[in-house]
Amino acid sequence: MKILIQNGRVIDPASGLDQTGDVALAAGRVIAVQRAPRDFTPNRVIDATGCIVLPGLVDLAARLREPGHEHEGMLESEMAAAVAGGVTSLVCPPDTDPVLDEPGLVEMLKFRAEKLHQARLFPLGALTRGLAGEVLTEMAELTESGCVGFSQADVPLASTQVTQRALQYAATFGYTVWLRPQELHLGRGVVASGPLATRLGLSGVPVAAETIALHTIFELLKTTGARVHLCRISSAAGVELIRRAKAEGLQVTCDVSINSLLLTDTDIGFFDSRARLSPPLRQQRDRDALLAALADGTIDALVSDHTPVDEDAKTLPFAEAEPGATGLELLLGIALKWSADHGVPLVRALGTVTAEPARVLGSALGTLQASVGQIVEGGVADLCVLDPKAAWTVEAGALRSQGKHTPFSGYELPGRVRCTLVGGQVAFERGAV
Repeated sequence: MKILIQNGRVIDPASGLDQTGDVALAAGRVIAVQRAPRDFTPNRVIDATGCIVLPGLVDLAARLREPGHEHEGMLESEMAAAVAGGVTSLVCPPDTDPVLDEPGLVEMLKFRAEKLHQARLFPLGALTRGLAGEVLTEMAELTESGCVGFSQADVPLASTQVTQRALQYAATFGYTVWLRPQELHLGRGVVASGPLATRLGLSGVPVAAETIALHTIFELLKTTGARVHLCRISSAAGVELIRRAKAEGLQVTCDVSINSLLLTDTDIGFFDSRARLSPPLRQQRDRDALLAALADGTIDALVSDHTPVDEDAKTLPFAEAEPGATGLELLLGIALKWSADHGVPLVRALGTVTAEPARVLGSALGTLQASVGQIVEGGVADLCVLDPKAAWTVEAGALRSQGKHTPFSGYELPGRVRCTLVGGQVAFERGAV
């Protein structure tokens, strides 16, 4: 299949390209950028006049709920949500049921995803068996089955000794460990500690739950030399510690969720369970620090933290509601809103959802490393065609995800995905492009 995308504003954050031109695709690859070869005869022409042509988004945090939680989401619905949001590659954590701690489970999940011919799936393997925090998994076998790293998902490691052993083993073989910095005992609340938590009578999670965990991780990195990706940073104090760790040369990358980037604890309102999230929304000073850190590169990537939750689990008293919100279809819109509202250059904003998360994955992408998250001749044709002028309102019923709950419900977001291509094939299309 040969496709020519004409007259679009081609933006590739990885190379800094920002210029109107054409992109020619053939056999699942990009064969030309800016100007198609004279002898190129496409089977289809996509007119992208007035649109932006950018690399397909790479989301480092998306729960697909399969296997084990199909009542909250299935591969079919969540992959459809991904491509509708311009996401062509996504990383899923291992906290499925059963947990992704066996190669056969990982292979089955990848096979199911590939049969759908939509977004590319990169699973994280469980760091410990059953995520119980006691016995390390067979990381080599899980890597061979397709895992791009190892994680405890949102389950804190109680034993520092187990954490140290995991980092030592991972460092030996060059694996990346993905950790949510959260101290076990301090992280059991339902909202961020502060005046709002006191006023609402809800148990709080102090900033120290994040910073204590970060201190521990960084001390272990100094002795093991491991590479760690820190998931969903939420506080100003955490940002500062990460900034120092990077300055010291530790192998650390990190991300922030769309929820923590733009919202604060006041968005909980009157016990709105849609804002029941993990990590919890913090105060304005924390949000401002996150905004600045993502802009200056201290925080590497913006993620959807997509966690579809069913109606029964959300329509409960706030403290009893299941944490999580849908986000795959909102990731690009939130990045654009951040850019517009806070004066962040568009290329930088788009880079946090394309080139930078691809860089975090690095060599774990294998043969795709040189082309995921960027537009490069010879690279895989994973692209998104975006209409930047088509603002839209987030409405639960219109979301393709099986999970309909998001604290951004009712928000107007800039930009609408017109077309998503994965491997040179149209995986999603909204109207005529």
